Amino acid sequence: MFDNLSDRLGNVFDKLKGRGALSESDVREAMREVRIALLEADVALPVVRRFIDAVTEKAIGSEVLKSVTPGQQVVKIVDDELVDMLGGTEVEGLNLNAKPPVVIMMVGLQGSGKTTTTAKLGKLLREKHGKKAMMASLDVNRPAAQEQLKVLGEQVDVATLPIVPGQQPVDIARRAMESAKLQAADVLLLDTAGRLHVDEALMAEMKAINAVSAPTEVLLVVDSLTGQDAVNVAQSFTGEVPLTGVVLTRMDGDARGGAALSMRYVTGKPIKFAGTGEKLDAIEAFDPKRVAGRILGMGDVVSLVEKAATAIKEEEAEALAKKMAKGEFDLDDLRMQLKQMQNMGGLGALAGMMPGMKKAKQAMQASGMDDKVLVHMDAIISSMTPKERKHPKLLNAKRKKRVAAGSGTQVQEVNKVLKMHQEMAKAMKQIKKMGGLKGLGALFGKGGLGAAMPGLGGPGGPGPMGGLPGLGSGGDKGPSVDPDTLPADLRDMLNKK
Repeated sequence: MFDNLSDRLGNVFDKLKGRGALSESDVREAMREVRIALLEADVALPVVRRFIDAVTEKAIGSEVLKSVTPGQQVVKIVDDELVDMLGGTEVEGLNLNAKPPVVIMMVGLQGSGKTTTTAKLGKLLREKHGKKAMMASLDVNRPAAQEQLKVLGEQVDVATLPIVPGQQPVDIARRAMESAKLQAADVLLLDTAGRLHVDEALMAEMKAINAVSAPTEVLLVVDSLTGQDAVNVAQSFTGEVPLTGVVLTRMDGDARGGAALSMRYVTGKPIKFAGTGEKLDAIEAFDPKRVAGRILGMGDVVSLVEKAATAIKEEEAEALAKKMAKGEFDLDDLRMQLKQMQNMGGLGALAGMMPGMKKAKQAMQASGMDDKVLVHMDAIISSMTPKERKHPKLLNAKRKKRVAAGSGTQVQEVNKVLKMHQEMAKAMKQIKKMGGLKGLGALFGKGGLGAAMPGLGGPGGPGPMGGLPGLGSGGDKGPSVDPDTLPADLRDMLNKK
């Protein structure tokens, strides 16, 4: 998300940082380019005006222009204003501090992704908050809408209200309230009907459901791909229903990001969640600071570590931890890490979260490299015998030809996988020399995320992904990540021997 805006802003700030001293005219010229970039990203005009005025006023102050690094200071001001525009430094989650069942009412237009988002939230509440959730579809207009929620409920292991044909939305809401109380549900999610456009019938129905269910949360679900229209829809709903927050869907496909940047200003309500894909776990809490970091190419290491914590199975991590403590690492371990990379969203998603990786991501796209490379690597390793995976040195020229033929690849690609394995095996030995897993903290700071992140190679030497800049390359350019800032469960996992 935000790819186009991020690229444009990156170019503007590169020019500023490259000049050394800045004049007021330099700043105003840069702000003109930022204004154009925001408008092209579909950000609402009043939001752009307010943003540019606020940044310009602070950036032309003497403490900025006369500082040692004025370019960096301007970027910091833009970052602060972006965070403010997106909702401030606080992450506003769901309010679950009410008498159960806490009612969450989902509203929005037809096709915005309300039903899928309802199921995603049900799964999130069960898995991350430990809540017993129940879902009810109040959509009697769209064919098979109630059946769709029932199927999704089975997939995410969340109870749904039994369907009674012919029952009207307000009556379904009353029955859902009674059922949720009888089943001792902590949270009740009401998936209301949408229309193709905002109309009186839709608003009257929502107001009646709101009166009956007295929801704690009223979440507006809007499709971020509709850009400026998403902002108009939000404005229409804000005047009619007591909204408590917004959920933006299809954020993974929105290269512009204008809807996200405008929504808080237009509705006055926080963006609580962002849908980032079709899978039922592809939803994340909307953190203004992290999102601003991604827009400005500063990365999002915290999200990357969180993704790692959810993608890595504990028993696999335990097994690998024992091998790492001994300095061992074979091709089966490499295959496991490649699968973990795929589970974390693939190469593009990981590169977008790592500071300074914007150029690496562009290099990947320019060279035609995508997540298929992970599939090819997995196919190559699968074509080897268990003995070859355990002892890669057995792979002579004849065996490499057999592996290449079996995986539908070339011998050069087999050699690349073996090279990648060698680099990572070398990193494992370094960890052992540094005192086992407790030495990982130093490795985090020394070579970027180094070997600690699945599939991203080790420090020193060329990047194992065919010399791709930033992926596994050594040196001291990587971000320094203090192990004490990691989530406690991941930190404990890494420190076990």
